[in-house]
Amino acid sequence: MAAACLALAVPAQAQDKPAPAVAQQAPDASADPALEKRVLAIAAELRCLVCQNETIAASHADLAVDLRNQVREMLRKGRSEREILDYMTARYGDFVLYRPPVKTTTALLWFGPALLLAAGLLTLWLVLRRRARMAPEAFEADEEDPDAAPQARPR
Repeated sequence: MAAACLALAVPAQAQDKPAPAVAQQAPDASADPALEKRVLAIAAELRCLVCQNETIAASHADLAVDLRNQVREMLRKGRSEREILDYMTARYGDFVLYRPPVKTTTALLWFGPALLLAAGLLTLWLVLRRRARMAPEAFEADEEDPDAAPQARPR
């Protein structure tokens, strides 16, 4: 009986301990408003690699918090905005930039949506054109068919 109580008590004690923090929270913006303004300006230029449709300034993902902290530390060490963006691009590729430059490696990012839209519109136009050609032929075939002629209603 004592062993059963002990077996139940050990997991209960383990639950009392707080979970370890994975990502550090960003320091309070009031600590250094000028630094925070620069951090947010640079963070607005970087894409969250988890969310992919948000900047790291707007994202609450752990990776975004870590990247903001990294930007903050790099600014404290005296790095310029260009150096930080170059470092992030070298580490994560052009995709990390929220507005990637237009070059051969990013052409699909810039022109892919327009090409897909053009392909969809071309397909729609071809289908509608084919239907327009087929419709008169279908009516002519119905008119020639004697079974298709309307019959008089019985009174």
